[in-house]
Amino acid sequence: MPEHTDEALLNIAKEAAIAAGEAIMTLYDEGDFESYQKADESPVTSADYKANEIICQHLKLNTPDIPILSEETKHASLEERSQWDRYWLIDPIDGTQEFIARSGDFAVNIALIENNQPKIGVIFWPPGQSLYYAIKGHGAFKESPESSGPISVRKLDDPHNSVVILAISRRQPRERVIGKMCAKRVYQTLPLGSCSLKACFIAEGKADAFMRIGVTGEWDTGASQCIVSEAGGAIFAADFEPLSYNQRHSLENPDFVVLGDQNVPWQDIIQY
Repeated sequence: MPEHTDEALLNIAKEAAIAAGEAIMTLYDEGDFESYQKADESPVTSADYKANEIICQHLKLNTPDIPILSEETKHASLEERSQWDRYWLIDPIDGTQEFIARSGDFAVNIALIENNQPKIGVIFWPPGQSLYYAIKGHGAFKESPESSGPISVRKLDDPHNSVVILAISRRQPRERVIGKMCAKRVYQTLPLGSCSLKACFIAEGKADAFMRIGVTGEWDTGASQCIVSEAGGAIFAADFEPLSYNQRHSLENPDFVVLGDQNVPWQDIIQY
């Protein structure tokens, strides 16, 4: 099979995400899914497994030479993964708890990791029929029923004094997040569900920052990091060190921050 261009790989990922999203919405609208609990006590549903099946089948058919690492399949060892120059990184439903709670805040995440960094990112929000995507070095974009085109982070009028909009979890006390922020700033909060949707809202200028405290996996940030970075923002570990991909035995992320306008003195604001 001839080598795919980055644009072709992006289209393959977009098609997989949309197909999975359509299947997810059918199960969501009909309430026809089962809920389970993983060994780590996190939730998973038959919709997660169905979406994973659809995505993996699509990627294997179109890119049989590219390995797949998904939250919902057995993970290859670091010894095997270290041989991969590139691979697909998947979270079939980011925000499973929100899917179960019927908040609508869940998304499909697909990233292509190349040389241990996100090269392509695709996030599909099925309830909003919104598709966010990026290729490294080519900008970030959104397609939705309302509008389509390039997206970018919000530029604050005064990076040192403007009100900062914080995307926060629907299930996390507001005070927990505000307590990590410099008391000299003024903040507004925007409650949302999945990590990737918060990142997308920052990428398109609807929020300025998001701090994630708690367990996540590399599949929770791969697609987001590509999109946010191409929109002019950044994702770091909460101590402002870079996130790593496919370089450790564990696939768990450290606590991390998603940041918009890079002229803002974030290291002075976030008191981690």
